[in-house]
Amino acid sequence: MGRWEPDAKGRMIRAAMELFAERGFDETTAGDIAERAGVTERTFFRHFADKREVLFDGSKTMERTAHDAILAAPADHSPLDAALAGVVAGAGPLEDRRDHAVRRSAIVAANPSLRERELLKLAALAGAMTEALRARGVAELDAGLAAHSAVAVFQVAFVRWVSADEPPAIAACIAEAAAALRALK
Repeated sequence: MGRWEPDAKGRMIRAAMELFAERGFDETTAGDIAERAGVTERTFFRHFADKREVLFDGSKTMERTAHDAILAAPADHSPLDAALAGVVAGAGPLEDRRDHAVRRSAIVAANPSLRERELLKLAALAGAMTEALRARGVAELDAGLAAHSAVAVFQVAFVRWVSADEPPAIAACIAEAAAALRALK
């Protein structure tokens, strides 16, 4: 496949997922990914800072989507409800990519440095959500608690969603986890 073929980024993501599954994350190089995708290593680094970022490519989009959904939530939503609307919106694109999410989750779970990176990305998501809640006029403490609670709900729901043989929609998993959170006494 030549470098001029369309969707270089998509090919690199698919190649990386295949190689990580075949060889393991640590045994796969950016050069291996580029070669499998039919691009140069230089092209790889135009799209990704390093091979880890292939697995976290959608995190900034998720942050922006969650942030914007919080700002667009009805004014009468509580901080937690606005934050949950953010994670539902942010998780929405995952619905059509469940197979990818399942494979990605297994790769991340098998590598301690990737689990750490996942936590950093989730912390950034909570930060973006806290910022959006603050922009809605929510006090700092309440904004932080609501954002971090919604991210925890997302984490629990995501694990359920990727682990189930026939899962409901991710939004339903989030709603179920949110109801469980609210029921805690």
